[in-house]
Amino acid sequence: MAAGGGGGKADEFQPHPVKEQLPGVDYCITSSPSWPEGIILGFQHYLVVLGTIVIVSTILVPLIGGGNVEKAEMIQTLLFVAAINTLLQTWFGTRLPVVVGASYAFLIPAISVAFSTRMSVFAEPHQRFKQSMRAIQGALLVASLFQIIVGFFGFWRIFARFLSPLSVVPLVTLTGLGLFVLGFPRLADCVEIGLPALVILVILSQYIPQRIKSRGADRFAIIVSIGIAWAFAEILTAAGAYNRRSPKTQFSCRTDRSGLISAAPWIRVPYPFQWGRPSFNAGDTFAMVAACLVAIVESTGTFIAASRFASATPVPPSVLSRGVGWLGIGTLLDGFFGTGTGSTASVENAGLLGLTRVGSRKVIQISAGFMLFFSILGKFGAVLASIPLPIIAAIYCVLFAYVASAGLGFLQFCNLNSYRSMFIVGFSLFMGLSVPQYFNEYLLLSGHGPVHVGSTAFNNIVQVIFSSPATVAIMVAYFLDLTLSRGDSLTRRDSGRHWWEKFRTFNQDTRSEEFYSLPLNLNRFFPSF
Repeated sequence: MAAGGGGGKADEFQPHPVKEQLPGVDYCITSSPSWPEGIILGFQHYLVVLGTIVIVSTILVPLIGGGNVEKAEMIQTLLFVAAINTLLQTWFGTRLPVVVGASYAFLIPAISVAFSTRMSVFAEPHQRFKQSMRAIQGALLVASLFQIIVGFFGFWRIFARFLSPLSVVPLVTLTGLGLFVLGFPRLADCVEIGLPALVILVILSQYIPQRIKSRGADRFAIIVSIGIAWAFAEILTAAGAYNRRSPKTQFSCRTDRSGLISAAPWIRVPYPFQWGRPSFNAGDTFAMVAACLVAIVESTGTFIAASRFASATPVPPSVLSRGVGWLGIGTLLDGFFGTGTGSTASVENAGLLGLTRVGSRKVIQISAGFMLFFSILGKFGAVLASIPLPIIAAIYCVLFAYVASAGLGFLQFCNLNSYRSMFIVGFSLFMGLSVPQYFNEYLLLSGHGPVHVGSTAFNNIVQVIFSSPATVAIMVAYFLDLTLSRGDSLTRRDSGRHWWEKFRTFNQDTRSEEFYSLPLNLNRFFPSF
Protein backbone atom coordinates (compact mmCIF):
# COMPACT_ATOMS: atom_id res chain seq x y z
CA MET A 1 0.00 0.00 0.00
CA ALA A 2 2.80 2.36 0.96
CA ALA A 3 4.69 1.55 -2.22
CA GLY A 4 1.60 2.22 -4.32
CA GLY A 5 1.02 5.55 -2.63
CA GLY A 6 4.62 6.55 -3.17
CA GLY A 7 4.37 5.73 -6.86
CA GLY A 8 1.25 7.88 -7.24
CA LYS A 9 2.97 10.74 -5.45
CA ALA A 10 5.95 10.45 -7.76
CA ASP A 11 3.68 10.59 -10.83
CA GLU A 12 2.54 14.06 -9.80
CA PHE A 13 6.00 15.40 -10.56
CA GLN A 14 6.36 13.80 -13.97
CA PRO A 15 6.32 16.33 -16.85
CA HIS A 16 3.27 16.42 -19.08
CA PRO A 17 3.70 14.11 -22.07
CA VAL A 18 4.42 15.63 -25.46
CA LYS A 19 1.45 15.46 -27.85
CA GLU A 20 1.96 15.57 -31.60
CA GLN A 21 -1.80 16.06 -31.96
CA LEU A 22 -3.78 18.28 -29.60
CA PRO A 23 -6.05 16.16 -27.35
CA GLY A 24 -9.51 17.20 -26.21
CA VAL A 25 -10.75 18.33 -29.63
CA ASP A 26 -14.42 17.41 -30.18
CA TYR A 27 -14.29 17.32 -33.98
CA CYS A 28 -11.00 17.04 -35.83
CA ILE A 29 -10.28 18.17 -39.37
CA THR A 30 -11.88 15.12 -41.03
CA SER A 31 -14.90 14.68 -38.73
CA SER A 32 -18.06 16.78 -38.75
CA PRO A 33 -20.78 17.80 -36.29
CA SER A 34 -24.45 17.37 -37.17
CA TRP A 35 -25.87 19.63 -39.87
CA PRO A 36 -27.82 21.94 -37.49
CA GLU A 37 -24.79 22.36 -35.24
CA GLY A 38 -22.46 22.76 -38.23
CA ILE A 39 -24.65 25.52 -39.67
CA ILE A 40 -24.61 27.49 -36.41
CA LEU A 41 -20.84 27.04 -36.06
CA GLY A 42 -20.35 28.09 -39.69
CA PHE A 43 -22.42 31.22 -39.06
CA GLN A 44 -20.14 32.05 -36.12
CA HIS A 45 -17.11 31.85 -38.39
CA TYR A 46 -18.91 34.14 -40.84
CA LEU A 47 -19.53 36.73 -38.10
CA VAL A 48 -15.87 36.67 -37.08
CA VAL A 49 -14.46 37.15 -40.58
CA LEU A 50 -17.11 39.80 -41.29
CA GLY A 51 -15.69 41.88 -38.44
CA THR A 52 -12.25 41.97 -40.07
CA ILE A 53 -13.71 42.84 -43.46
CA VAL A 54 -15.71 45.73 -41.97
CA ILE A 55 -12.64 47.05 -40.11
CA VAL A 56 -10.47 46.95 -43.26
CA SER A 57 -13.20 48.69 -45.30
CA THR A 58 -13.79 51.30 -42.58
CA ILE A 59 -10.07 52.16 -42.57
CA LEU A 60 -9.45 52.13 -46.31
CA VAL A 61 -12.56 53.48 -48.05
CA PRO A 62 -12.65 57.01 -46.54
CA LEU A 63 -8.92 57.45 -47.19
CA ILE A 64 -9.25 56.76 -50.90
CA GLY A 65 -12.29 58.97 -51.42
CA GLY A 66 -15.19 56.57 -50.95
CA GLY A 67 -18.43 57.00 -49.01
CA ASN A 68 -21.00 54.62 -47.56
CA VAL A 69 -22.04 53.27 -50.97
CA GLU A 70 -18.45 52.41 -51.88
CA LYS A 71 -17.90 50.93 -48.42
CA ALA A 72 -20.92 48.66 -48.79
CA GLU A 73 -19.75 47.55 -52.25
CA MET A 74 -16.24 46.83 -50.96
CA ILE A 75 -17.60 44.75 -48.07
CA GLN A 76 -19.73 42.74 -50.50
CA THR A 77 -16.75 42.20 -52.80
CA LEU A 78 -14.45 41.17 -49.94
CA LEU A 79 -17.04 38.68 -48.68
CA PHE A 80 -17.61 37.25 -52.16
CA VAL A 81 -13.90 36.72 -52.86
CA ALA A 82 -13.24 35.45 -49.30
CA ALA A 83 -15.86 32.75 -49.86
CA ILE A 84 -14.19 31.60 -53.09
CA ASN A 85 -10.70 31.69 -51.57
CA THR A 86 -11.81 29.79 -48.46
CA LEU A 87 -13.34 27.03 -50.56
CA LEU A 88 -10.22 26.82 -52.75
CA GLN A 89 -7.93 26.64 -49.71
CA THR A 90 -10.00 23.92 -47.99
CA TRP A 91 -10.39 21.89 -51.19
CA PHE A 92 -7.02 22.23 -52.90
CA GLY A 93 -4.68 24.23 -50.64
CA THR A 94 -3.56 23.09 -47.20
CA ARG A 95 -7.01 21.49 -46.70
CA LEU A 96 -6.94 22.91 -43.18
CA PRO A 97 -10.07 24.48 -41.62
CA VAL A 98 -8.95 28.05 -42.29
CA VAL A 99 -10.92 31.03 -43.54
CA VAL A 100 -9.07 33.16 -46.10
CA GLY A 101 -10.07 36.80 -45.67
CA ALA A 102 -8.88 40.39 -45.88
CA SER A 103 -5.30 41.18 -44.83
CA TYR A 104 -4.14 44.24 -42.89
CA ALA A 105 -0.66 43.91 -44.43
CA PHE A 106 -1.86 45.43 -47.73
CA LEU A 107 -3.27 48.60 -46.16
CA ILE A 108 0.03 50.53 -46.16
CA PRO A 109 0.68 50.14 -49.93
CA ALA A 110 -3.03 50.68 -50.69
CA ILE A 111 -3.16 53.92 -48.71
CA SER A 112 0.13 54.99 -50.31
CA VAL A 113 -1.53 54.62 -53.72
CA ALA A 114 -4.42 56.83 -52.65
CA PHE A 115 -2.11 59.59 -51.39
CA SER A 116 0.29 59.48 -54.34
CA THR A 117 0.70 62.63 -56.41
CA ARG A 118 -0.88 61.04 -59.48
CA MET A 119 -4.14 60.60 -57.54
CA SER A 120 -4.19 64.17 -56.23
CA VAL A 121 -5.27 65.45 -59.67
CA PHE A 122 -8.72 63.89 -59.15
CA ALA A 123 -10.64 66.44 -57.12
CA GLU A 124 -13.96 64.56 -57.18
CA PRO A 125 -13.89 61.93 -54.37
CA HIS A 126 -15.70 59.17 -56.27
CA GLN A 127 -13.38 59.56 -59.23
CA ARG A 128 -10.34 59.40 -56.94
CA PHE A 129 -11.79 56.28 -55.32
CA LYS A 130 -12.21 54.49 -58.67
CA GLN A 131 -8.75 55.50 -59.93
CA SER A 132 -7.15 54.39 -56.66
CA MET A 133 -8.96 51.05 -56.80
CA ARG A 134 -7.77 50.51 -60.37
CA ALA A 135 -4.17 51.15 -59.33
CA ILE A 136 -4.52 48.79 -56.33
CA GLN A 137 -6.04 46.16 -58.63
CA GLY A 138 -3.10 46.36 -61.02
CA ALA A 139 -0.55 46.08 -58.20
CA LEU A 140 -2.36 43.06 -56.70
CA LEU A 141 -2.57 41.27 -60.05
CA VAL A 142 1.17 41.47 -60.60
CA ALA A 143 2.21 40.94 -56.97
CA SER A 144 0.11 37.77 -56.72
CA LEU A 145 2.59 36.10 -59.09
CA PHE A 146 5.17 36.29 -56.29
CA GLN A 147 3.02 34.14 -53.98
CA ILE A 148 2.11 31.76 -56.80
CA ILE A 149 5.77 31.22 -57.73
CA VAL A 150 6.98 30.93 -54.12
CA GLY A 151 4.24 28.40 -53.37
CA PHE A 152 3.79 26.24 -56.44
CA PHE A 153 7.49 26.15 -57.39
CA GLY A 154 8.39 24.81 -53.95
CA PHE A 155 10.43 27.71 -52.57
CA TRP A 156 8.31 27.88 -49.42
CA ARG A 157 8.71 24.12 -49.02
CA ILE A 158 12.48 24.63 -48.83
CA PHE A 159 12.03 27.39 -46.23
CA ALA A 160 9.57 25.32 -44.15
CA ARG A 161 11.84 22.26 -44.01
CA PHE A 162 14.27 24.25 -41.86
CA LEU A 163 11.57 25.36 -39.42
CA SER A 164 11.74 23.79 -35.97
CA PRO A 165 9.33 23.88 -33.04
CA LEU A 166 11.65 26.45 -31.47
CA SER A 167 11.44 28.90 -34.39
CA VAL A 168 7.70 28.25 -34.82
CA VAL A 169 6.98 29.44 -31.26
CA PRO A 170 7.57 33.17 -31.96
CA LEU A 171 6.00 32.91 -35.43
CA VAL A 172 2.65 31.52 -34.24
CA THR A 173 2.63 33.41 -30.94
CA LEU A 174 3.09 36.80 -32.58
CA THR A 175 0.67 35.92 -35.37
CA GLY A 176 -1.87 36.19 -32.54
CA LEU A 177 -0.28 38.72 -30.16
CA GLY A 178 0.85 40.98 -33.00
CA LEU A 179 -2.74 42.09 -33.54
CA PHE A 180 -3.16 43.36 -29.98
CA VAL A 181 -3.96 46.88 -31.21
CA LEU A 182 -7.23 45.50 -32.59
CA GLY A 183 -8.20 44.16 -29.18
CA PHE A 184 -8.67 46.25 -26.05
CA PRO A 185 -7.68 49.61 -27.62
CA ARG A 186 -10.60 49.26 -30.04
CA LEU A 187 -12.85 47.82 -27.32
CA ALA A 188 -12.17 50.96 -25.28
CA ASP A 189 -13.62 53.14 -28.08
CA CYS A 190 -16.97 52.24 -26.47
CA VAL A 191 -16.14 50.51 -23.23
CA GLU A 192 -19.76 50.37 -21.99
CA ILE A 193 -20.68 47.83 -24.68
CA GLY A 194 -17.24 46.33 -25.44
CA LEU A 195 -16.34 45.35 -21.88
CA PRO A 196 -19.67 43.59 -21.15
CA ALA A 197 -19.26 41.65 -24.40
CA LEU A 198 -15.79 40.50 -23.28
CA VAL A 199 -16.97 39.53 -19.79
CA ILE A 200 -19.98 37.64 -21.16
CA LEU A 201 -17.79 35.75 -23.63
CA VAL A 202 -15.30 34.71 -20.93
CA ILE A 203 -18.10 33.55 -18.61
CA LEU A 204 -19.93 31.60 -21.33
CA SER A 205 -16.81 29.99 -22.80
CA GLN A 206 -14.84 29.24 -19.63
CA TYR A 207 -16.96 29.23 -16.48
CA ILE A 208 -20.43 28.01 -17.52
CA PRO A 209 -19.19 24.74 -19.15
CA GLN A 210 -17.36 23.86 -15.93
CA ARG A 211 -20.56 24.39 -13.93
CA ILE A 212 -23.08 22.56 -16.08
CA LYS A 213 -20.67 19.98 -17.56
CA SER A 214 -21.95 20.74 -21.07
CA ARG A 215 -20.16 21.68 -24.29
CA GLY A 216 -22.96 23.82 -25.76
CA ALA A 217 -22.38 27.06 -23.85
CA ASP A 218 -18.80 27.56 -25.04
CA ARG A 219 -19.40 26.22 -28.54
CA PHE A 220 -21.94 28.96 -29.31
CA ALA A 221 -20.54 31.61 -26.96
CA ILE A 222 -19.65 34.01 -29.82
CA ILE A 223 -23.20 34.26 -31.16
CA VAL A 224 -24.71 34.67 -27.69
CA SER A 225 -22.16 37.28 -26.59
CA ILE A 226 -22.55 39.35 -29.76
CA GLY A 227 -26.35 39.09 -29.54
CA ILE A 228 -26.52 40.29 -25.92
CA ALA A 229 -24.02 43.12 -26.39
CA TRP A 230 -25.65 44.22 -29.66
CA ALA A 231 -29.11 44.30 -28.03
CA PHE A 232 -27.66 46.37 -25.17
CA ALA A 233 -26.14 48.79 -27.69
CA GLU A 234 -29.54 49.07 -29.43
CA ILE A 235 -31.19 49.96 -26.12
CA LEU A 236 -28.58 52.62 -25.34
CA THR A 237 -28.94 54.10 -28.84
CA ALA A 238 -32.75 54.17 -28.65
CA ALA A 239 -32.64 55.72 -25.18
CA GLY A 240 -30.55 58.62 -26.48
CA ALA A 241 -27.48 57.82 -24.39
CA TYR A 242 -25.17 59.04 -27.16
CA ASN A 243 -27.14 62.00 -28.50
CA ARG A 244 -24.78 64.58 -27.01
CA ARG A 245 -21.55 62.64 -27.25
CA SER A 246 -18.67 63.35 -29.65
CA PRO A 247 -18.94 62.18 -33.29
CA LYS A 248 -16.19 59.61 -32.67
CA THR A 249 -18.08 58.09 -29.73
CA GLN A 250 -21.34 58.07 -31.69
CA PHE A 251 -19.67 56.29 -34.60
CA SER A 252 -18.19 53.62 -32.28
CA CYS A 253 -21.20 53.11 -30.00
CA ARG A 254 -24.41 53.79 -31.89
CA THR A 255 -26.00 51.03 -33.94
CA ASP A 256 -27.40 53.43 -36.55
CA ARG A 257 -24.19 55.18 -37.60
CA SER A 258 -22.57 52.68 -39.94
CA GLY A 259 -24.55 53.96 -42.96
CA LEU A 260 -24.36 50.51 -44.53
CA ILE A 261 -28.01 49.46 -44.41
CA SER A 262 -29.25 52.43 -46.44
CA ALA A 263 -26.24 52.34 -48.80
CA ALA A 264 -26.24 48.61 -49.58
CA PRO A 265 -28.29 47.36 -52.57
CA TRP A 266 -30.79 44.55 -52.10
CA ILE A 267 -29.06 42.30 -54.60
CA ARG A 268 -25.65 42.80 -56.18
CA VAL A 269 -23.20 40.26 -57.60
CA PRO A 270 -19.56 41.46 -57.57
CA TYR A 271 -17.88 41.01 -60.93
CA PRO A 272 -14.29 41.27 -62.28
CA PHE A 273 -12.91 44.75 -62.99
CA GLN A 274 -16.01 46.40 -61.55
CA TRP A 275 -14.06 49.62 -60.95
CA GLY A 276 -12.71 49.77 -64.50
CA ARG A 277 -9.54 48.69 -66.26
CA PRO A 278 -6.58 48.19 -63.87
CA SER A 279 -3.64 50.55 -64.04
CA PHE A 280 -0.06 49.50 -63.36
CA ASN A 281 2.82 51.20 -61.55
CA ALA A 282 6.14 49.54 -60.71
CA GLY A 283 6.47 51.23 -57.30
CA ASP A 284 3.00 50.13 -56.22
CA THR A 285 3.74 46.58 -57.34
CA PHE A 286 6.98 46.28 -55.35
CA ALA A 287 5.23 47.50 -52.19
CA MET A 288 2.45 44.96 -52.77
CA VAL A 289 5.05 42.21 -53.18
CA ALA A 290 6.35 43.09 -49.70
CA ALA A 291 2.79 42.83 -48.39
CA CYS A 292 2.46 39.45 -50.14
CA LEU A 293 5.56 38.26 -48.28
CA VAL A 294 4.07 39.37 -44.95
CA ALA A 295 0.79 37.64 -45.83
CA ILE A 296 2.72 34.42 -46.55
CA VAL A 297 4.48 34.56 -43.18
CA GLU A 298 1.35 35.39 -41.19
CA SER A 299 -0.69 32.78 -43.06
CA THR A 300 1.97 30.17 -42.29
CA GLY A 301 1.59 30.97 -38.60
CA THR A 302 -2.18 30.66 -38.92
CA PHE A 303 -1.92 27.36 -40.84
CA ILE A 304 0.25 25.89 -38.09
CA ALA A 305 -2.12 27.11 -35.35
CA ALA A 306 -5.15 25.75 -37.23
CA SER A 307 -3.51 22.35 -37.66
CA ARG A 308 -3.00 22.24 -33.90
CA PHE A 309 -6.59 23.17 -33.05
CA ALA A 310 -7.90 20.70 -35.66
CA SER A 311 -5.94 17.89 -33.93
CA ALA A 312 -3.94 17.26 -37.09
CA THR A 313 -0.28 16.34 -37.26
CA PRO A 314 2.34 19.04 -37.99
CA VAL A 315 1.86 20.41 -41.51
CA PRO A 316 4.35 18.93 -44.01
CA PRO A 317 6.44 21.60 -45.79
CA SER A 318 5.03 20.62 -49.20
CA VAL A 319 1.48 21.22 -47.91
CA LEU A 320 2.46 24.64 -46.54
CA SER A 321 3.95 25.51 -49.93
CA ARG A 322 0.79 24.31 -51.70
CA GLY A 323 -1.27 26.52 -49.40
CA VAL A 324 0.90 29.53 -50.21
CA GLY A 325 0.41 28.88 -53.92
CA TRP A 326 -3.35 28.92 -53.51
CA LEU A 327 -3.03 32.01 -51.35
CA GLY A 328 -1.45 33.60 -54.43
CA ILE A 329 -4.44 32.51 -56.51
CA GLY A 330 -6.58 34.24 -53.88
CA THR A 331 -4.60 37.47 -54.20
CA LEU A 332 -4.99 37.19 -57.97
CA LEU A 333 -8.76 36.99 -57.50
CA ASP A 334 -8.56 40.02 -55.19
CA GLY A 335 -6.97 41.88 -58.07
CA PHE A 336 -9.57 40.70 -60.58
CA PHE A 337 -12.56 41.64 -58.44
CA GLY A 338 -11.05 44.78 -56.86
CA THR A 339 -11.23 44.07 -53.14
CA GLY A 340 -8.81 46.87 -52.27
CA THR A 341 -6.58 44.54 -50.25
CA GLY A 342 -4.97 41.13 -50.52
CA SER A 343 -5.82 37.89 -48.75
CA THR A 344 -4.43 36.03 -45.76
CA ALA A 345 -5.45 33.12 -43.57
CA SER A 346 -7.72 34.58 -40.89
CA VAL A 347 -6.07 34.59 -37.46
CA GLU A 348 -9.31 35.18 -35.57
CA ASN A 349 -11.06 32.25 -37.24
CA ALA A 350 -8.15 29.99 -36.25
CA GLY A 351 -8.68 31.18 -32.68
CA LEU A 352 -12.36 30.29 -32.97
CA LEU A 353 -11.33 26.69 -33.70
CA GLY A 354 -9.67 26.63 -30.29
CA LEU A 355 -12.59 28.28 -28.51
CA THR A 356 -15.19 25.85 -29.89
CA ARG A 357 -12.87 22.82 -30.01
CA VAL A 358 -14.34 22.13 -33.44
CA GLY A 359 -11.66 21.88 -36.11
CA SER A 360 -13.92 20.48 -38.80
CA ARG A 361 -13.19 21.40 -42.42
CA LYS A 362 -16.89 21.05 -43.22
CA VAL A 363 -17.81 23.86 -40.78
CA ILE A 364 -15.44 26.27 -42.55
CA GLN A 365 -16.94 25.37 -45.91
CA ILE A 366 -20.41 26.07 -44.50
CA SER A 367 -19.16 29.51 -43.39
CA ALA A 368 -18.06 30.15 -46.99
CA GLY A 369 -21.67 29.50 -48.01
CA PHE A 370 -22.83 32.23 -45.62
CA MET A 371 -20.22 34.60 -47.10
CA LEU A 372 -21.54 33.99 -50.61
CA PHE A 373 -25.16 34.42 -49.52
CA PHE A 374 -24.67 37.70 -47.66
CA SER A 375 -22.27 39.12 -50.27
CA ILE A 376 -25.02 38.94 -52.89
CA LEU A 377 -28.00 39.89 -50.70
CA GLY A 378 -26.53 43.20 -49.63
CA LYS A 379 -29.24 44.50 -47.29
CA PHE A 380 -29.18 41.40 -45.14
CA GLY A 381 -25.39 41.43 -44.95
CA ALA A 382 -25.39 45.13 -44.11
CA VAL A 383 -27.53 44.52 -41.03
CA LEU A 384 -24.90 42.20 -39.57
CA ALA A 385 -22.06 44.45 -40.76
CA SER A 386 -23.52 47.26 -38.63
CA ILE A 387 -22.56 45.49 -35.38
CA PRO A 388 -20.54 48.09 -33.39
CA LEU A 389 -16.83 47.43 -33.81
CA PRO A 390 -16.04 47.50 -30.04
CA ILE A 391 -18.10 44.30 -29.75
CA ILE A 392 -15.98 42.69 -32.46
CA ALA A 393 -12.83 43.90 -30.67
CA ALA A 394 -14.02 42.19 -27.49
CA ILE A 395 -14.31 38.91 -29.38
CA TYR A 396 -10.80 39.40 -30.78
CA CYS A 397 -9.34 39.66 -27.26
CA VAL A 398 -10.20 35.99 -26.74
CA LEU A 399 -9.62 34.65 -30.26
CA PHE A 400 -6.16 36.20 -30.75
CA ALA A 401 -5.20 34.87 -27.32
CA TYR A 402 -6.01 31.32 -28.42
CA VAL A 403 -3.69 31.60 -31.43
CA ALA A 404 -0.92 33.00 -29.23
CA SER A 405 -1.38 30.08 -26.83
CA ALA A 406 -1.11 27.62 -29.73
CA GLY A 407 2.32 29.10 -30.47
CA LEU A 408 3.44 28.77 -26.86
CA GLY A 409 2.25 25.16 -26.93
CA PHE A 410 5.12 24.23 -29.25
CA LEU A 411 7.54 24.86 -26.39
CA GLN A 412 6.68 21.32 -25.22
CA PHE A 413 8.91 19.98 -28.00
CA CYS A 414 11.90 22.13 -26.97
CA ASN A 415 14.47 21.99 -24.19
CA LEU A 416 13.62 24.98 -22.00
CA ASN A 417 16.61 24.30 -19.76
CA SER A 418 18.89 25.27 -22.63
CA TYR A 419 20.23 28.81 -22.54
CA ARG A 420 20.30 28.74 -26.34
CA SER A 421 16.56 27.99 -26.47
CA MET A 422 15.77 30.64 -23.87
CA PHE A 423 17.70 33.29 -25.77
CA ILE A 424 16.19 32.49 -29.18
CA VAL A 425 12.60 32.44 -27.89
CA GLY A 426 12.93 35.48 -25.64
CA PHE A 427 14.93 37.63 -28.07
CA SER A 428 12.74 36.88 -31.10
CA LEU A 429 9.54 37.56 -29.13
CA PHE A 430 10.93 40.81 -27.76
CA MET A 431 12.20 42.06 -31.14
CA GLY A 432 8.97 40.94 -32.81
CA LEU A 433 7.03 43.26 -30.53
CA SER A 434 9.57 46.07 -30.15
CA VAL A 435 10.61 46.71 -33.78
CA PRO A 436 7.04 47.00 -35.21
CA GLN A 437 6.08 49.23 -32.28
CA TYR A 438 8.94 51.59 -33.19
CA PHE A 439 7.99 51.63 -36.90
CA ASN A 440 4.30 52.19 -36.18
CA GLU A 441 4.90 54.95 -33.61
CA TYR A 442 7.30 56.70 -35.98
CA LEU A 443 4.72 56.55 -38.78
CA LEU A 444 2.01 57.90 -36.48
CA LEU A 445 4.09 60.83 -35.20
CA SER A 446 5.95 61.80 -38.37
CA GLY A 447 3.57 60.82 -41.14
CA HIS A 448 6.24 58.57 -42.65
CA GLY A 449 8.33 55.62 -41.55
CA PRO A 450 11.87 55.79 -40.12
CA VAL A 451 13.21 54.86 -43.56
CA HIS A 452 12.43 57.96 -45.61
CA VAL A 453 14.49 58.11 -48.79
CA GLY A 454 13.65 59.38 -52.26
CA SER A 455 11.93 56.14 -53.33
CA THR A 456 8.39 55.85 -51.96
CA ALA A 457 8.29 52.20 -53.04
CA PHE A 458 11.39 51.35 -50.98
CA ASN A 459 10.00 53.23 -47.98
CA ASN A 460 6.77 51.25 -48.20
CA ILE A 461 8.59 47.92 -48.60
CA VAL A 462 10.58 48.48 -45.40
CA GLN A 463 7.55 49.82 -43.52
CA VAL A 464 5.33 46.89 -44.50
CA ILE A 465 7.87 44.21 -43.56
CA PHE A 466 9.00 45.70 -40.26
CA SER A 467 5.48 46.62 -39.14
CA SER A 468 4.58 42.92 -38.95
CA PRO A 469 5.42 41.35 -35.57
CA ALA A 470 5.24 37.78 -36.92
CA THR A 471 7.56 38.62 -39.85
CA VAL A 472 10.19 40.27 -37.66
CA ALA A 473 9.99 37.44 -35.12
CA ILE A 474 10.45 34.65 -37.65
CA MET A 475 13.35 36.45 -39.35
CA VAL A 476 15.17 36.68 -36.01
CA ALA A 477 14.24 33.19 -34.75
CA TYR A 478 14.90 31.42 -38.07
CA PHE A 479 18.34 33.00 -38.46
CA LEU A 480 19.40 32.33 -34.87
CA ASP A 481 18.10 28.77 -34.89
CA LEU A 482 20.10 27.92 -38.01
CA THR A 483 23.33 29.67 -37.04
CA LEU A 484 23.66 29.61 -33.24
CA SER A 485 25.64 26.60 -31.90
CA ARG A 486 25.19 24.89 -35.23
CA GLY A 487 27.95 22.33 -34.60
CA ASP A 488 26.71 21.30 -31.15
CA SER A 489 25.27 17.77 -31.08
CA LEU A 490 22.53 18.83 -28.64
CA THR A 491 21.21 21.67 -30.81
CA ARG A 492 18.89 19.43 -32.84
CA ARG A 493 17.17 18.08 -29.73
CA ASP A 494 17.08 21.47 -28.00
CA SER A 495 15.17 22.93 -30.97
CA GLY A 496 12.81 19.95 -31.10
CA ARG A 497 13.75 19.03 -34.66
CA HIS A 498 13.77 15.31 -33.83
CA TRP A 499 10.05 15.47 -33.05
CA TRP A 500 9.22 16.84 -36.51
CA GLU A 501 11.66 14.72 -38.51
CA LYS A 502 9.00 12.31 -39.75
CA PHE A 503 6.83 15.19 -41.02
CA ARG A 504 9.57 16.73 -43.18
CA THR A 505 8.27 14.84 -46.21
CA PHE A 506 4.66 14.01 -47.00
CA ASN A 507 4.88 10.21 -47.10
CA GLN A 508 6.94 9.59 -43.97
CA ASP A 509 3.88 9.53 -41.70
CA THR A 510 0.64 7.86 -42.81
CA ARG A 511 -1.47 10.43 -40.96
CA SER A 512 -0.35 13.17 -43.37
CA GLU A 513 -2.35 11.56 -46.15
CA GLU A 514 -5.44 11.36 -43.94
CA PHE A 515 -5.36 15.07 -43.12
CA TYR A 516 -3.74 16.76 -46.12
CA SER A 517 -4.20 14.66 -49.27
CA LEU A 518 -6.09 16.25 -52.14
CA PRO A 519 -9.69 15.19 -52.92
CA LEU A 520 -10.78 13.06 -55.90
CA ASN A 521 -7.42 11.24 -55.94
CA LEU A 522 -5.73 14.38 -57.29
CA ASN A 523 -2.54 13.40 -55.44
CA ARG A 524 -1.81 11.10 -58.38
CA PHE A 525 -1.46 14.13 -60.67
CA PHE A 526 -0.22 16.67 -58.09
CA PRO A 527 1.94 14.65 -55.67
CA SER A 528 3.23 16.13 -52.41
CA PHE A 529 6.84 15.57 -51.44
